[in-house]
Amino acid sequence: MTGGAAQKGGSAKASKKAVNKQKYTIDASAPSQDKIFDSAAFVMKINGRTGQLGDIVTISRSEDHKITITTTSHVFSKRYMKYLTKKFMKQHRIRDWLRVVATDSNTYQIRYFNISNDVEEEEEE
Repeated sequence: MTGGAAQKGGSAKASKKAVNKQKYTIDASAPSQDKIFDSAAFVMKINGRTGQLGDIVTISRSEDHKITITTTSHVFSKRYMKYLTKKFMKQHRIRDWLRVVATDSNTYQIRYFNISNDVEEEEEE
């Protein structure tokens, strides 16, 4: 009987791993259309490996400049996705003009800083 119970536990663990699949989306449509953010050049470095992620992480890009990151066995948080995006923007020296904003539970959007309000306030004074 003990052998049968071990098999049940093993199958339950296998089904939990399938549930851990996560999908994150980074919408970079506005800056990409203005040719500031290159969504095709967006790469991630996980565990010291750049671009050689294999089955751990898949990155797909759509024509409307949305980057979809799907993880299967390597589970990381949405906050880590924001960190990697900000790090990429810092390396390409576009962090001064763009910011990463959460729009949904699994979606980030890259937006411009709202500088026009600051300029209007300075002109009024």
